[in-house]
Amino acid sequence: MLETPSLPNDLESYWLPFTPNRDFKTRPRLLARAEGMYYWDEKGRKVLDAISGLWCVNAGHARRPIVEAIAAQAGELDYAPSFHFAHPKVVRLAARISALAPKGLDNVFFCNSGSEAADTAMKIARGYFAAKSESGRFRFVSRARSYHGVNFGGMSLGGLPNNQKGFGPLLPGTDHRIPIPYDTARDRFSRAELQGGENYADALETICGEVGGDTIAAVIVEPMTGSGGVYASPKSYLSRLRAICDRHGILLIFDEVITGFGRLGYAFGAERYGITPDMICFAKGITNGAVPMGGVIVKHELYEAFEPKPSYAIDFLHGYTYTGHPLAAAAGLATLDLYRDEGLFERGLALEPKFRDAVHALKGAPHVIDIRSVGLAAAVEMESIEGAIGKRGYEALNALFFEENLVVRISGDTIVLIPALIAGEAEIARMVEGVRAVLARLH
Repeated sequence: MLETPSLPNDLESYWLPFTPNRDFKTRPRLLARAEGMYYWDEKGRKVLDAISGLWCVNAGHARRPIVEAIAAQAGELDYAPSFHFAHPKVVRLAARISALAPKGLDNVFFCNSGSEAADTAMKIARGYFAAKSESGRFRFVSRARSYHGVNFGGMSLGGLPNNQKGFGPLLPGTDHRIPIPYDTARDRFSRAELQGGENYADALETICGEVGGDTIAAVIVEPMTGSGGVYASPKSYLSRLRAICDRHGILLIFDEVITGFGRLGYAFGAERYGITPDMICFAKGITNGAVPMGGVIVKHELYEAFEPKPSYAIDFLHGYTYTGHPLAAAAGLATLDLYRDEGLFERGLALEPKFRDAVHALKGAPHVIDIRSVGLAAAVEMESIEGAIGKRGYEALNALFFEENLVVRISGDTIVLIPALIAGEAEIARMVEGVRAVLARLH
């Protein structure tokens, strides 16, 4: 008989991601249940979710249609293999995602997270050029302050150096970065997308001149830099990036793990900016965070390049045990129904100016040196304590949770607010006033 071990502290068994574990275990932040815009801790304290779970619960927590779809699917088909087989719901979900994507992005490859989506897109890019007898295209260009997950490929592409520290040499051909289109001296307190920015995209042309455009497989960017601190991309900047990629035969990948499914008021940021990439990475909002799922939407010509001549041969030697999992597919279909039936993308777009005005009212509050917002995402950047970068941010996280009943995200010394698409003006006001109160108390 398997017995439960007796531990002096159950918390000791759990190793939390991206968390100061030792400090957490002295005063844990445990969330026991959720509904709508709120969490409750183990003692029944109600806490406002100001970050949509983790950029993913766009329609609010515990939505009955999604819960019921998952429960029904578990009783009908709990698992089906994805190698050589499929099931009806994943086929329907792929068709619906393709219909939401820009014209020409017709094929969907499923995985289980945004990290897996980034690595999958890298393999598609390399495999595409290998199929075209252009295997010399092995490099990738990404952007400063970018985040493309934590698997080895995406970590290597990422523009957040702390995420790469301590893991040894990174993937070859991934060390080329273009700057974010943001001048910290000129653009502070930006209230949406900035104008211009073409010169930032021209950095790609410089890289092409240095290493040869014909050695670059793909450029990957987030339409909005999320985890790196909420930096919007000007439309003209993305348009110039698209043009440079076309000139050199380089694929353009949009990492929309954060921006997809309503965060910017549209199904995808590509629609907001009117730019069609060659691939879109997605995850998070596709299932409203209820079941892990991610994927890559690709142009049909990329899909066709993998098609082998023998009908019995495998197209793409890649995949996961849980690719297109039945429960995830059911959750995805129910989530897309919710977005459509409740007009949540449109609701988020309408809420954007009210959210922006509320957050930018924090200008002039203690410690605040910049505020950036776009869509339903905002970053309140605080001045760092000399010699202790991140300390003020972590103190703010704790104070907001324990004293103001708010769950927020921090990135170093930046407080990030990410309301769900169902948020009301009262909840927005509460988020902002909670941050204001904590800013006034921080040292």
